[in-house]
Formats: sequence, C-alpha cells, structure tokens
Amino acid sequence: MNKRQLMKIGVPERNVKTAIALVQEIVRADKARGKEVKQKLAEVVEDPDAFLSDEHYAPLAKEIVDFRDHAPLQKEPIPYKTWGDKVEIDDQAHHQMREACELPMAFGAALMPDAHVGYGLPIGGVLACENAVIPYAVGVDIACRMKLSVFDMPVEMLDKGRPALKDALEKGTRFGVGSAYEKKQQHDVMDQDWTITRITREKKDTAWKQLGTSGSGNHFVEFGVLTIEERDDDLGLHAGKYLALLSHSGSRGAGAAVCDTYSAIARSHLPPAYEKFGRLAWLDLDSEAGQEYWAAMNLMGDYAAANHAVIHRQVAKFLGAEAIASVENHHNFAWIEEHDGKEVVVHRKGATPAGPGVLGVIPGSMADPAFVVRGKGNPASLHSASHGAGRRMSRKKAKDIFNFKSVRNTLRDRGIDVLSAGADEVPGVYKDIREVMAEQEDLVEAIARFDPKIVKMSGDGSRPED
Repeated sequence: MNKRQLMKIGVPERNVKTAIALVQEIVRADKARGKEVKQKLAEVVEDPDAFLSDEHYAPLAKEIVDFRDHAPLQKEPIPYKTWGDKVEIDDQAHHQMREACELPMAFGAALMPDAHVGYGLPIGGVLACENAVIPYAVGVDIACRMKLSVFDMPVEMLDKGRPALKDALEKGTRFGVGSAYEKKQQHDVMDQDWTITRITREKKDTAWKQLGTSGSGNHFVEFGVLTIEERDDDLGLHAGKYLALLSHSGSRGAGAAVCDTYSAIARSHLPPAYEKFGRLAWLDLDSEAGQEYWAAMNLMGDYAAANHAVIHRQVAKFLGAEAIASVENHHNFAWIEEHDGKEVVVHRKGATPAGPGVLGVIPGSMADPAFVVRGKGNPASLHSASHGAGRRMSRKKAKDIFNFKSVRNTLRDRGIDVLSAGADEVPGVYKDIREVMAEQEDLVEAIARFDPKIVKMSGDGSRPED
C-alpha cells in the first residue's frame, strides 16, 4: 500500500512512514494478506489502545497514542519580551526563542540583552514551564556561576604587590578541558549522596579531581578593583575601593555528562509530533527521569558553588588573605518559582536571577567592568537579567580576526595583565557591557563596579611571554 491508500483508510500523514514499514514487514513474513492488513490498519486507527501490545501493530498504535496523549496544549506560541533594542541580538537567537515558545507546556518567556544563539534555548533565554524541565534549557555547564570575594588587603596591592597576586592566581587555579588536581581538594560537597543517579555515581571521581578548576571557554579567575560609591548594607561594605577576586566557572565534566544523559532520555521520549524540538526535549517532573535529573541538577548546583569556594580558598591561601565580603549567583539552572499565581519551572540559560533584592554579578570582558547588581523583581522578565555582555561573534570568527598577542600587549598598556587566554575571548568579541546594562535598568540596579586588572583564562595555544 502507498501513502495515498493508507491515508484513505485514516492513517494520519505523520504515521504513514511507520505504517508502510509495518505492511512491508508483515507481507514479507507472510503473516497476513494485503486485504487483512488493510482491515487491521483501519482498526488500529480506530482504537489504537487495543493494539499497544500487538505483535505486529504496536509501533503504529504507540505513535498514534503518543500524539493523542501529548497533543499541544496551545495552538499559538506564547509571547516573549526582549530587552536589548539598542544592542545587537542575532536572528537565530530569536528563532530559537520563538520555537521554545511553541512548546506545549511553555508558560512564560523573556530574552535578555546579552542574548545570542545557543543549543536549544538561546543564551540569555528565560523560559518558564508547567511541571517540566528541559536539560538543554538549563545548559551543558549546569549551574555555571559567578563569585566575587572582597579581600582584607589594600587595593594598592594591584600596583605594589602585583607579582604576588599573579603568583596566587597561577598556583591557586587550574584551566583547560581536562584540567584536574593531582591531589584531590576537599569540600563537604563530596560527602553528599552522589549515588542519586547512575551518571552522578559514575562521574563522582571525575568531579573530585576537577574540584577547584575552571575548564575552558569564557571561564575566568581575575583580580581587580571593586568600587562602591556609597555604603551598601547588603554588601556590608562602606564606600571606597577594595581588592577583589572574581571567578566564573561551573560544574565541569560531571555537569556536562548529566545534561547529555538526560537530554538523550528526553529526546528518546519525544512523540513524533514534537520531533522538531530536538534539544528542547523535556522531562515531566512527575516522571522517574524527571526526578532523577532534578536531583542531579541540584547536586551540580552544590558542586559548582563548591568549585568556586575551593578556587577562592586556594587563591586566598597563596596570597595570605581573607575574604571580608562576597556575592555569588548561578545561571544555567532551573528553579521552581511562583509567577502570575502559578508554580512553574523557570529555566535561566545564561541569565541571572534578579528577584526583588537578590544580589548577583554581571561581568563584561577582560577589559571591561563587571557589576554587582540588586534585582528589581520585574515580572515581565520572570525576575531575570543578563548574565554578561553577550558575544557578538563566534569563536571561529574571533580567531580569524584577532591576534591574541597584539590584544594582550594593548591591554598591558592599559594596566591589565592577561596571564593566559585565547583570541576567542578578547574584548572585541563581546558587546559593550555598559550598553547592555543600560538596556536592563528596569531589571537590576548596579551597586558596585569591578574593574579587572589581572586575568587568567584557558588559552587557545597562545601563551604569554615569560
């Protein structure tokens, strides 16, 4: 039977491919004649539940039932608001956001001014869903995090004691895709239950070796000047300039493994009608896989926080300093929150939580400031803000355009030492953080400014001069 004949007896077009395969298999095995097969197919279409365990027709019956039971809850995509009219947001990021808004359980959405294309949900995308979590809307680097520590040492150290600061960064950090410590670092997070899922159990040793490391990409650890214009009770600091350490990293290999594992499970459960969503595949929070992912994601959140704690502890130890204040926050995470009177799962992929009074850090680039911010709790953004300046070009394009050594020398003339980095992370690849901050004044209030002075990142093969 061909497509036209199958559709004539009621087989939906979306199921024709499966029906043809069944017909060919049944006839080839001489299990039934064409007329009998035709009659059975009509019965499957009429009552698919009766054939879910049938030796021959179960695949077609399951496809039909899956589509019926997972039919779209809404005919039109939900709307989303964009911040960043005056900063460039690429069309592909908007395409990804529009597609996410077509998901059947999508409840609310917003796009931040640092937005650019990502996997599944764009970086800078915020998506609230009803009783479902999307691994790729959280992201590969689960619970990627910012942490700023203010040290009890004079800011003049950046002039007179720069060699000691550089030495502390070099000794107290590790960078690179496979970076790890020969001697495992210690933190209570490794005493938590890593057997909650198979993948966390298998990756515990990797996580322990990588505890206190920063990986690659846009992750960094840097010393700089924190400027506070007037006393802030939340920070507990008076107006003035302070020596501070700022870091950006996440859950390393363990987090990536959790994302890949549960996104694959989610995609395997996608009904045929939703195949186009691909990396936006979701897990029902009531399902076993959904509960496993949620537990693993939260463990990765604790691990990412511990990762930063170890980095700051190590650097402080080598410097002989103590922290007198700190601010930190996740992005690439999902939270259960109440919005518009409904409990929903809010995914912030490359977006900073900005609920009323919530503190966070939004970085610029190795040459531009980061800002300590206080959230204003804007409901239209689902209490979110940007997580940085946002890329304006791909890594490949950046490497084609920029020469790291030349940029590094220019930054040195400006008083910024880059210990290691790559051409794909130079300032020119990012939007202007000042413009991005101006676009989200209704989302956050800047309460302090951090200017980087000594920067360490993962290199791309370019090494600093001795």
